[in-house]
Amino acid sequence: MSPTIPACSASDNPDAMYATLDGAGCLVVEDMATPEQVAAVRAELADQMASAKVADDKPDAFYPGITRRVVALMHRSPTMRELMMHPVTEQLADRHLLPNCSKWTLNVTAALEVGPGARDQVLHREEDLYPYFPLPRPNLILASMWAMSDFTVANGGTQLVPGSHRWDAERKAAPDEVVRAEMAAGSVLYWLGGTLHGAGANSTPEDWRYGIVLTYNLGWLRQEENQHVSIPLADVLALPDAVRGRLGFDMDYENALGFYDRSVLAPRPADR
Repeated sequence: MSPTIPACSASDNPDAMYATLDGAGCLVVEDMATPEQVAAVRAELADQMASAKVADDKPDAFYPGITRRVVALMHRSPTMRELMMHPVTEQLADRHLLPNCSKWTLNVTAALEVGPGARDQVLHREEDLYPYFPLPRPNLILASMWAMSDFTVANGGTQLVPGSHRWDAERKAAPDEVVRAEMAAGSVLYWLGGTLHGAGANSTPEDWRYGIVLTYNLGWLRQEENQHVSIPLADVLALPDAVRGRLGFDMDYENALGFYDRSVLAPRPADR
């Protein structure tokens, strides 16, 4: 029986949703963003995406060519900043990450447009950032891909290997174990940090597939994208506490991890 990527609605029960995600290692959740939100994100990132360099492909490179990439999205897209805190993400990440931490943080942001002729990316795991844990690793990362356009097999829908989050290091994926995500714009593909995945090849003549990656990790791990220098500090201080904390701008474990003197950031009149 061929593997499949399970799908559900954003209104489904969170416990059932996570049970499915935990079992398969991946899950499509439909109707996460409205058409208006998708349009707003695309408009907010339009200038950056238009100016992003589209490099030729180097077959041995980890990142395939013929792709536009833009990062630092928490600075560049207020709408994406709101979607980053979506209740479904909060619920799934709490269930997946909180057993191993007291707080979890945003790890990576990236807007990706995969162009016609782009190749398959090598299969990898998000948790390969932390090779000090043997496979299968403890739960370290939850990843998501927001569809800003329709994802199809032909236009490069993300490759996934359901069940691979439970494999040991010697187990390799056979071609018939790789599935490509198909979902409508506004949907989100979630996968666990241990699930093998990679960008898909785009075999269409002119369809650029547009997705936004947001990943989350344990609060005591270093973030892959340095959020502290990806958004101006003045903007960070104006954010709600919950958003600022999700970006990693707070203290953890009874203020022992990441401690700082608050008066340096917001000095009192007598300190100026």
